[in-house]
Amino acid sequence: MITAEAPLLYNRRKLKDDTLIALYKGLLRPRMIEEKMLLLLRQGKISKWFSGIGQEAGTVGVTMALDKDEYILPMHRNLGVFTSRGIPLNRLFSQFQGKPSGFTKGRDRSFHFGTQEYKIIGMISHLGPQLGLADGIALGNLLKKNNKLTLVFSGDGGASEGDFHEALNVAAVWNLPVIFTVENNGYGLSTPSNEQFRCKQFIDKGIGYGMEAIQVDGNNILEVYDTVKKLAESMRLNPRPVLLELITFRMRGHEEASGTKYVPKELFEIWGKKDPLNNFEKYLLEEGVLDEKMIEGFRAENKKEIEHAVELAFNETLPAPNTELELNDMYAPFELNEIKPQGRKTNKRYLDAISDGLRLAMRKHENLVLMGQDIAEYGGVFKITDGFVAEFGKDRVRNTPLCESAIIGAGMGLSLNGMKAMVEMQFADFATEGFNQLVNNLAKTHYRWGQNVDVVVRMPTGAAMASGPFHSQSNEAWFFHTPGLKIAYPAFASDAKGLLLTAFEDPNPVMFFEHKALYRSISEDISDEYYTIPFGKARLVREGNDLTIVTYGLGVHWAMEILDKHPEIKADLIDLRTLVPLDKEAIITSVNKTGKGIVLHEDTLTGGIGGELSALISENCFDKLDAPVIRSASLDTPVPMNSDLEWNFLPKARFEKQLLDLWKY
Repeated sequence: MITAEAPLLYNRRKLKDDTLIALYKGLLRPRMIEEKMLLLLRQGKISKWFSGIGQEAGTVGVTMALDKDEYILPMHRNLGVFTSRGIPLNRLFSQFQGKPSGFTKGRDRSFHFGTQEYKIIGMISHLGPQLGLADGIALGNLLKKNNKLTLVFSGDGGASEGDFHEALNVAAVWNLPVIFTVENNGYGLSTPSNEQFRCKQFIDKGIGYGMEAIQVDGNNILEVYDTVKKLAESMRLNPRPVLLELITFRMRGHEEASGTKYVPKELFEIWGKKDPLNNFEKYLLEEGVLDEKMIEGFRAENKKEIEHAVELAFNETLPAPNTELELNDMYAPFELNEIKPQGRKTNKRYLDAISDGLRLAMRKHENLVLMGQDIAEYGGVFKITDGFVAEFGKDRVRNTPLCESAIIGAGMGLSLNGMKAMVEMQFADFATEGFNQLVNNLAKTHYRWGQNVDVVVRMPTGAAMASGPFHSQSNEAWFFHTPGLKIAYPAFASDAKGLLLTAFEDPNPVMFFEHKALYRSISEDISDEYYTIPFGKARLVREGNDLTIVTYGLGVHWAMEILDKHPEIKADLIDLRTLVPLDKEAIITSVNKTGKGIVLHEDTLTGGIGGELSALISENCFDKLDAPVIRSASLDTPVPMNSDLEWNFLPKARFEKQLLDLWKY
């Protein structure tokens, strides 16, 4: 095992002087930027800084060893990735200060951004999700057969997250060309390694995943560069994942405000002797590759460029608040070229319509990849993808390990690499395992740095199947609350097919809810051809002047059944079809006409979408209302398994009474 006491022994091998000088300049640049940032911090001109001083050799070494069109996913302390890729410094400094010339329009800080121009995908604060994204990017490379690899960073603390295990496991199973780089710097914020993990070194984990694992002195830039260079050349020809551990040390606090009092002073003394810049500079002087005049010239050149870039950034005005722009940037622009149903019609169940839509989407979008548990030869637990492997092959119809977070992340990674992805949750309940990816990565990326996320997440949902608390939840409200996600929830087979095909046309993340109780219980004659249905346009299922019923999913069928039972009630029955975007106009127009509104959904009452719809009606139709707006929903309990208990939980019977009471009001 490489230790702090191990001396930095450089071996230039066959590297030319030009390469050695480039590596030195690569180290010097982020160090001088950091020194400037620390000065500005002390002067109160910037508010926060995550320092990578002492760790530059790993960051710069791996970046310069890769091709510039190979994706890197860095962390807080990897300034050298950005400088080595040649990002203009004024843009970096503008990003640090929330200025318009940065990459996020002032919406996110420091290194929380990505840029396709420089093939860098930045992190989010939740440590770990970037690892799944790297899997997806690498899978895209593998399917494109472009002989490219992906490199992703993790700290030793972040490697305690479940995302680390999931991503490495998926990469190993799928043989993805990813270098998982763990910067083992001894601390996760203030928590030392012996309180983070019990293994002596991260490379010991490699055997558990069945992957190659290599440990390198992370302060020795020549060892890092040579190791990654050779790995990259090998992995391009023989794609596979590799776990790379860089032994290094953080010479500053987690961020400057946290300080370093928790670190024994002797560690700073030991690691200070292994400073990657000072030692490499001394070596190059001894080798005759550098002289003092050259060093002075490089420093002067850097200082001039840094000072000029800082001045440009400081002189830039902060972005002015613009509500319209903020809202418009939540989603990537999309205008649907609607295709109407035509040609021969065939009777299809709800399940068949979804299967048909998936098949047509796969035929149209050759870059679309389907991923989910048991969806390949087995055809999925509901048999929706039965026969897909025979037509499209296992590259595009992929069984996944039970790693929801990594797979949703991989879906996003595929999208980042110019592809489309569908991720099937075996049951909507299991989306909790990938919740962070859904609500913090997929949902927020376009708003943060303008990158669309072309992923459809299919969600078999709902109760009325006696399946109990963990296979029956209606959890659409979790995602309805999260800006950046679109939500479709069809009630009819024809809508299921058309909306699903629209979801694959839309470049934004779509949560596509499919009620399990409808899979085999309803059918209709629908077109065999490719057609689409616009999001945000509700369906008027029944028409009347007495009152308005607003619902979606299985609720539509309950309402139809009860209206058939009570023909005296003449109601507008609105099937929302999509929850985001929401057809507010249809709701408001109807309630203004009828003067009464009842909102029905299968989800529990408290915190359900019905509260938002009720507020929408009250705020916009108050003068026309002849009765209070009513919400009809399930009990505020988990979903019970026993059928009698389940139907007591569900609102169908209560809805009938509420409907009659509202009609008579």
